[in-house]
Amino acid sequence: MAGAWPEAVRTCLDRLAYERRYSAHTLAAYRRDLEGLARFAAGQGCDAPADMTVELARRFAAGLSRAGQGGRSVARALSAARTLYRELRLGANPFRGVKAPRSPRSLPHDLTVDTLQGLLRAVPAGDLDVRDTAMAELFYGAGLRLSELRGLRLTDLDFAQGLVRVTGKGRRERLVPMGRGAQAAVQAWLVLRPVTDPLGSVFPGRNGRPLGSRAVQKRLALLGRRRGLDVPLHPHMLRHSFASHILQSSQDLRAVQELLGHAHVSTTQIYTHLDYQQLARVYDAAHPRARKRTR
Repeated sequence: MAGAWPEAVRTCLDRLAYERRYSAHTLAAYRRDLEGLARFAAGQGCDAPADMTVELARRFAAGLSRAGQGGRSVARALSAARTLYRELRLGANPFRGVKAPRSPRSLPHDLTVDTLQGLLRAVPAGDLDVRDTAMAELFYGAGLRLSELRGLRLTDLDFAQGLVRVTGKGRRERLVPMGRGAQAAVQAWLVLRPVTDPLGSVFPGRNGRPLGSRAVQKRLALLGRRRGLDVPLHPHMLRHSFASHILQSSQDLRAVQELLGHAHVSTTQIYTHLDYQQLARVYDAAHPRARKRTR
């Protein structure tokens, strides 16, 4: 496809990559959404982004919904479209007031403290189990994202201070405390870690580069199965558990926001729903007026 739309998409993606420093995963999602918008526009006879109207923007969102895309997918596509107009400074943004259909908000599944204690205290059975335990400890002990764990280098670890330097979304750096369990598990792994690069990745693969995302996910799921967990273990589950356990103990939402590396506190507020859910369960179980009357 030739014309103004492909050029606009390329320019926008270049700015997001080199000026905004978006991750490769985020850029790939933006590319899919913006190329879909360009195809839609071409089919509607809209030859350039400047020709887009509010009516066409609404038709674009409606078409995605009719095609079976959920509310979150439509919202992401609309966000990409708004980003295109913002980055290219095209004036009035026809997508500004267009909203996606609401989708049910699913709360993260977190593990209980006792379950995690049993999972992480088990004696590792071999070198790879030591490594996998160290990864699980960092996901839970420091609340890392998968991409953040993969990006860790030895120079990011400060055992004297008990801190890990994390590079999060948008290349934003933050310092996060490591719990004693995480420190001990990582140090046990570093004794066994192949010395491919003395200052390189904390968790290298066979080629010396960081373990791939799928490899980390598969190893974590295997760790959970081996240690008797009855639900699939994955990085987000451990990160969510980290956040909900700290919030339940501290009630400090802004501190949890900083620890997780969320740019906006609204992103962190989902964890308050976990607290409300727990309160509702306690109320229903304990309060006399919460029980249904029997006739």
